[in-house]
Amino acid sequence: MSILPANNADIKHAAQLLQQGRLVAFPTETVYGLGADASNPCAVNRIFQAKGRPADHPLIVHISNIDKLNDWAINIPEAAKILATHFWPGPLALILNKQPGVLLEVTGGQDTVGLRVPNHPIALALLKTFNGGIAAPSANRFCRISPTQSNHVKAELGNKVDFILEGGSCQVGVESTIIDLSGDNPTLLRPGHITRLEIETLLDTELSINSQQTEIRAPGMMALHYAPTTLAKIYPSELLPAIVGKLCYDRKKIGLLSYKQQLNINSQVSIINMPKEANTYAQNLYAALRELDSLQLDLILIEQPPESELWQAINDRLFKATSRE
Repeated sequence: MSILPANNADIKHAAQLLQQGRLVAFPTETVYGLGADASNPCAVNRIFQAKGRPADHPLIVHISNIDKLNDWAINIPEAAKILATHFWPGPLALILNKQPGVLLEVTGGQDTVGLRVPNHPIALALLKTFNGGIAAPSANRFCRISPTQSNHVKAELGNKVDFILEGGSCQVGVESTIIDLSGDNPTLLRPGHITRLEIETLLDTELSINSQQTEIRAPGMMALHYAPTTLAKIYPSELLPAIVGKLCYDRKKIGLLSYKQQLNINSQVSIINMPKEANTYAQNLYAALRELDSLQLDLILIEQPPESELWQAINDRLFKATSRE
């Protein structure tokens, strides 16, 4: 496995490797994806093997533009066309009824497929050169912290990925919003950078909210996800001083992901001060969690950020990262 700069020659080489059924990690605006030819069942299966991902968990297929929708989906509702026209390229995935030829390996055995056009020049160049759909979940081990830098991919997957296209740090930093449009009512399956309010305003309709289901309809729907190896817990600001004090008294090695820039806590605690603005917080979130996770701590504490609409995706990721007992 090697990390290659994303010049035209290497993008062409990456496309050739995808055509050969190999795995290519590439940057998107959200996180780095682990890509395979979405029309090649052996290549798609390599994704599941590399990640340790259960076969019934569907993948999102990345396409180069809105004109490719009909290659993958049928009975496309007007709402999907409106959302795709307005938000693509961008961090929005649409769940639609699949074309008969779409691999069940991609859809987790379901009759729907997730599609999006990523808003990143390297991803778009790769898709254009490859000239097909690229199935690409996040390039990390199943349920672990998503990668937002190329070195994260290398640390997570090593030689399980054939090579990595370097694209710098991801600008959004959390996974795409997912909207299910395969049924009668548009349903929010996963919050992301594009908010529920933005989508409801554009469609002039209220979104249904996914309730807990036994069937995994889309990526990121498990109770535990995006999690560090170190046990992590989230607490309101006012509870943290007492909790930290007790843990320090018990000689525990702890880290703190702080929302407030000036949180005055024991100097022996490893603290990362996070931005107060939601978009910048999201950009830094996974890299910060990885940094704390590398310190061989007993526990990672996370200060609860605001619970407003703009912070919905961040809180979704944090609660799933801290749901382990």
